[in-house]
Amino acid sequence: MTELGSHESDVLGLFREHGSLSRTDVITLSGLSRSTINQRLAALTAAGLLQPLEGGESTGGRPSSRFAFRADRAVIMCADIGATGFTAAACDLSGTPLAQTEVAIDVWEGPEPVLGAILEAFRSLRPDADVWAIAIGVPGPVEFAAHRVVNPPIMTGWDRFDIAGWFAPAYAAPVIVENDANARAVAEARHHRLDNVIALKLGTGIGAGLVFNGQIIRGDKGAAGDIGHTRAVIVESPARECRCGSFDCVEAYAGGWAIERELGQAGLTVHGVRDIVELVQRGDIDAVRRVRGAGRVIGDAIADLVSILNPRAIALSGQLAECDEVLMSGIRERVYQRATPLVTRDLVIARSDLGALAGVIGLALISSDAILRPASLDEILKRATAPV
Repeated sequence: MTELGSHESDVLGLFREHGSLSRTDVITLSGLSRSTINQRLAALTAAGLLQPLEGGESTGGRPSSRFAFRADRAVIMCADIGATGFTAAACDLSGTPLAQTEVAIDVWEGPEPVLGAILEAFRSLRPDADVWAIAIGVPGPVEFAAHRVVNPPIMTGWDRFDIAGWFAPAYAAPVIVENDANARAVAEARHHRLDNVIALKLGTGIGAGLVFNGQIIRGDKGAAGDIGHTRAVIVESPARECRCGSFDCVEAYAGGWAIERELGQAGLTVHGVRDIVELVQRGDIDAVRRVRGAGRVIGDAIADLVSILNPRAIALSGQLAECDEVLMSGIRERVYQRATPLVTRDLVIARSDLGALAGVIGLALISSDAILRPASLDEILKRATAPV
């Protein structure tokens, strides 16, 4: 048995992972002494992060006390921003949404109008909550340590905007900024207990979040997984211009905005991805053909990634993912054709069962990990024991 670190965060992590535990369970799992465990449990209980449960197993004397993580101790306010709107939610410390809302707004309007709408949504969701963190998911590369978007292809006016500073007057809480697809990958990995997952966010744009060996792969500049602006494998002549200003990007063939443009040119009235999904669900031939073709483009774009990284699952979310098998059949076709047989043998490619809340759930989990790590948890414990 390997002894864990002796910090309170290590002990709390056992409850977050395993659920309710007795003192004996914690001693067995941690390898720490009974006196150390008693101290850690007392501190975490005083801070309101653990709660004693009634009863417990008998060890020959009095029943051992059981404890459970108090996920409702505080709230994390999360906003998952997309190209044409955002989902805002108040989540508990385990990532469970307690209240949520969806708001339509174009990300191109710039950071202040969008963040202003998010702040208004937060205040309406849980006005009196004890907020321990703010988490913002954005559809672009993120410099995670600085909590800023960096050179986003489609987020005009957002480059290096001080998102954390913008929220400072409203909340005395840390602000975490994360790529939206990364947040969804974390949600999928934790929900399905998988260490190796690719999460595709498919909507107006296209992005991929990568969690491998249980950790987010962000890359040196925060741009890992930005497949929407890589070059499509099969291109047409003349070249297709992308929203980012380049040509023949995957998005220019498979993004929701590109499919909308094509259907409009075919004489159909389409205003956004939701209309595309409705056309596919009604069996419109043009819409089905173009969405299936988009799936093939996306499959081509991730096939090498699948061969190199060997994920256990690929989870699809976002509005375009609601096209279900029409889209996924094209993705599977190309991935199984181009990736190596060994990595596709047990590979699962499926639509996420977390729905529109995948992003905010992932953001809450990432934030909870951050605020319950040793340095941050020390501050929480100090506040709990400070004289009034």
